[in-house]
Amino acid sequence: MIFSRFDHECMSAALKLANKGLFTTDPNPRVGCVIADGRRIIGQGWHEFAGGPHAEIAALRDTDDSPGGKTAYVTLEPCAHHGRTPPCTEALLEAGIERAVIAMRDPNPRVNGGGVERLQAAGVEVETGLMAQEAESLNAGFVMRMRNGRPWMRIKSAISLDGRTALPGGDSKWISSEDSRRDVQRWRARSSAILTGIGTVLADDPLMNVRLDAPVIQPLRVIADSRWRTPPESRIVADARTSLVAGDRSVKVRANLEESGVECLPLPASGGRIELSMLLKKLAEREINEVQVEAGSQLCGALLKERLVDEILIYQAPVLLGEGGPGPFALGSLESMADRTHLEVLETIKLGDDLRIRLQPKFRH
Repeated sequence: MIFSRFDHECMSAALKLANKGLFTTDPNPRVGCVIADGRRIIGQGWHEFAGGPHAEIAALRDTDDSPGGKTAYVTLEPCAHHGRTPPCTEALLEAGIERAVIAMRDPNPRVNGGGVERLQAAGVEVETGLMAQEAESLNAGFVMRMRNGRPWMRIKSAISLDGRTALPGGDSKWISSEDSRRDVQRWRARSSAILTGIGTVLADDPLMNVRLDAPVIQPLRVIADSRWRTPPESRIVADARTSLVAGDRSVKVRANLEESGVECLPLPASGGRIELSMLLKKLAEREINEVQVEAGSQLCGALLKERLVDEILIYQAPVLLGEGGPGPFALGSLESMADRTHLEVLETIKLGDDLRIRLQPKFRH
């Protein structure tokens, strides 16, 4: 399809609106909508939180002119079913929208083409695919959960110039700069869950919540702990409403851990480690879209070896920590260069003195 310059401007505006819900729409996708008359934008809106008005409704309410005969630009296919709110297709039809430009189809099986078909059946001109890549990138976790039944997995790690994540004794505060640590908070804020391992909990007693001066939904904090060793008094368990411990179902859960009020999730395990693919499946069933992994080399390495990593954030500081400290991934010894893991660099940004490198694994089939 051939889209005009104005079409691109309107969809770009809709994507910027969708981004306003980056920290608040979970578990719903981030969606923006613009209503235009072919010359100017007359209404705009975005989905702010689950259960609240969808982007199309917000945009229709914002119109300063009758939307009849106008064009709706939406970053995700309008729903045609009753969920937490009524179907948006019906609202667009009642408003008299004549044309709908949709960035991408909704991968949710309850929608997936149904919205487009409903609009077309009612005589609305529907065009799809404008800035689809940008729209999908904004909702990578939602798309992954709908298409593959697991969350989008992002590993975050701070390393020195010589590739260490800590000193030999375990001290790691602070490798990265204050600018980098602020940036991490924003990535946490867009995540549905933070995943760590029992080693990190025992060594650092981290809190792993979001500390931003902005409206956020605090992510679920998940601990991979096959032997149920998580201390009930640890800070990550202090607020049991947002914490989950996943352990070996063949090992009895410690009574004091259950009594702490934290949710315990027994899972299959082998070799002393829970089945990570099963953990991710269970998280997806809880409508977890994005998971940020902030863990030691063993858990990060295991996820990478099992090809369960979609994105890696490396914060590299211009410091040298010397020999003996751990690296970010425990992958074991490689017998051949052909066995190395290939990564694609997606983006590099300077944060204070640090360099943030965003990468994507290129797994060979």
